[in-house]
Amino acid sequence: MTAHTYDLLDPELLRDPFAGYSRIREEGPLARANFPGLDTSVWLVTRYDDVRTLLSDRRFVNNPASVPGLDVTNVRAKGAAAQGIPPEYAEYVLNTVLDADGEDHIRLRRLVSRAFTARRVAELRPRVEEITESLLDALPGTAEDGVVDLVEHFAYPLPITVICELVGVPEEDRQSWREWGSTLMRMRPETTGPTIRDMVEHIKRLIAHRRADPKDDLLTGLIRAHDEDGDRLSDKELVTMVLTLVFAGHETTAHLISNGTAALLAHPEQLALLRDDPALAPRAVHELMRWCGPVQGTRVRYASEDVELGGQTIRRGEPLMAVLVAANRDPRAFPDADRLDITREADGRKETHVGFGHGLHYCLGAALARQEGEVAFTALLKRYPAIERAVPEAELRRQPVPVSWRLEALPVRLGA
Repeated sequence: MTAHTYDLLDPELLRDPFAGYSRIREEGPLARANFPGLDTSVWLVTRYDDVRTLLSDRRFVNNPASVPGLDVTNVRAKGAAAQGIPPEYAEYVLNTVLDADGEDHIRLRRLVSRAFTARRVAELRPRVEEITESLLDALPGTAEDGVVDLVEHFAYPLPITVICELVGVPEEDRQSWREWGSTLMRMRPETTGPTIRDMVEHIKRLIAHRRADPKDDLLTGLIRAHDEDGDRLSDKELVTMVLTLVFAGHETTAHLISNGTAALLAHPEQLALLRDDPALAPRAVHELMRWCGPVQGTRVRYASEDVELGGQTIRRGEPLMAVLVAANRDPRAFPDADRLDITREADGRKETHVGFGHGLHYCLGAALARQEGEVAFTALLKRYPAIERAVPEAELRRQPVPVSWRLEALPVRLGA
């Protein structure tokens, strides 16, 4: 076990997390890392089997208050304070379905899970295809000197339109969500607090409006659950749920689409496989999530008791982070793990990667994200089969956010 403590903001780790976290993984199953901006370190769990154990073992909890007998430092709460989020607004980002454990987690998840079942997602597919085709129609008109930014004009608008329609966010408000998301991901204390405040106040107004004018959407269902039985959903939980669903429901999918497109453009033989055989799309999405997924590390977990993991005793109350990017490139689980191969999975329904997490907190919207990815990749390559990058791969700019892989822009030429 290495005694070195890593810096999650190390420029080399931000520039190439795939190589960086792979080196850390091969030095030992667990490592220590400093949490950005805090005097707190966490255990990094990097190997595939250990990551799956961490994410599925109920002895590891998301809420530090779930650790019995200890006043455990809440790493995310310290991070929120460091980011300038006022306490009265921090609770809306710290007490979400993603942070809950046990019965609270089950209660909150059950309130929205019906909207994300395989059947409900399948029913949404025609609308996803319609939105996609509309965006592809408009792409040539966004070109400047023949260059189109796929992040701005395709990868973001598709998932934000889908999730906003599902939840019930009016069309005129969607650009605000796009701007809020972009601001939050830059992690600047001078803008993060005001942005969270604006989002929360916007949702409160939206709830009041929808309560007066109910629709056939998820927000109306959540309001009904709150109004008919406040024990199922409190005032703050209602706001928090909308905030979580809309933000998480478009940010990660947007970067799955942009990262995946960039990867295909960098591997023309893989692009040709998918372009010539769209039936490969489900397998391709799984492989792209494994190879270049946007979420490279999970929220911090805490040991609720002393636990052995990766040959190390994790003491009660100690924080851990599952490093998905390291697990997804672990040669113990994936032969030739650094090679992109969209035929790797034998069955598009199978999922061996941990890009969407694992266990009780497995991504609620994974089926919808996979579907949007399938539709986006196949429709883009069908409409613009000669698409190519407009700049060298080395010039693609990424947001310098730890354990995250997000393009600032993806300039392309659509081809003839």
